[in-house]
Parts: sequence; structure tokens; C-alpha cells
Amino acid sequence: MRSNPNYLDALAAGSAAAVTTTLAIAACGRSEDVSAWAPLNAISHIAWGDEAAAQVAPSWKYSATGIGLNACAMLSWGAVYSVLAGGRKHRSVTRALVAGAATAATAYVVDYHVVPRRLTPGFEKRLSRPAMVSIFASLAIGLVLGSYMRSQPEARCGA
Repeated sequence: MRSNPNYLDALAAGSAAAVTTTLAIAACGRSEDVSAWAPLNAISHIAWGDEAAAQVAPSWKYSATGIGLNACAMLSWGAVYSVLAGGRKHRSVTRALVAGAATAATAYVVDYHVVPRRLTPGFEKRLSRPAMVSIFASLAIGLVLGSYMRSQPEARCGA
């Protein structure tokens, strides 16, 4: 018997969201800031404090921690998305898109209005509001793409 939500769907959606948001954060950093690494490093303020937001060069301490924390958060949002999107058999494109947008909106509210300041994403310390909108949009897109790729047999490795 399969459980609902499907944990493989959550993993696929969250993994794709980790990739899309990491790329969006880096692209916004390159466009708006001194470095693609600066906003990724800023995420690690959760572990290393506010000094993380001042780091602009890639490093294991700040960059790897920031990317890892972002990936963990995206996997969590993948689980939320899979609940909202429902089972793959009954999931329409519209439902998937609405679930992606709802999850991204929920992530924004939780990240900036629920959790303590120390647990915010951190990239807001380096990027503009429009950049943040694009990052949360990339979260929604990544969730939907990951879910869609999981549902397509030809998209799987070895298929």
C-alpha cells in the first residue's frame, strides 16, 4: 500500500527546488551583488551568525553550509508541496501549479513572519525585493518541475 503523500514525490520536488533556488540565488547575487556566492553565504547566518552575510568568496564554511541549509529547507517545502498537490494520479497541471505557488507563498510567510530572525533565509541581507520574488518563484517552479519529472518515465535515469 502506498502512503500519501508519496515521499519520493516530495523528495523529487524538494530536490528540484533546491537546484532552482540555488541557481536563482546565485544568479541574483551575480546580477545585484559583488558575487554569486554572497547571498548563498548569507544563508549560513543560521549556523554562523551575521558575519556570514559579509562573506563574498566561496568557502566550505559559509558556502557549503548555506547551500546545505537551503537544500534542507527545500526538501521540507517539497513535503508540503506533495501534500498540497495530492497524489500523482489525480494531479492536474493546474493543481500542481497552484500547489507550487501556495507552497512558495507559505514559505515566504513562514520565513519572514513566523520564524525568529536567526532562521530567516538570509539572502535578503544581500538582495533586493525583486530578487527575492524571483527566488520564491523559482521555488514554485522547481517544485512543479521536480514533481513533473518524477511522473514522466522517460525523465528517469535508465528508463
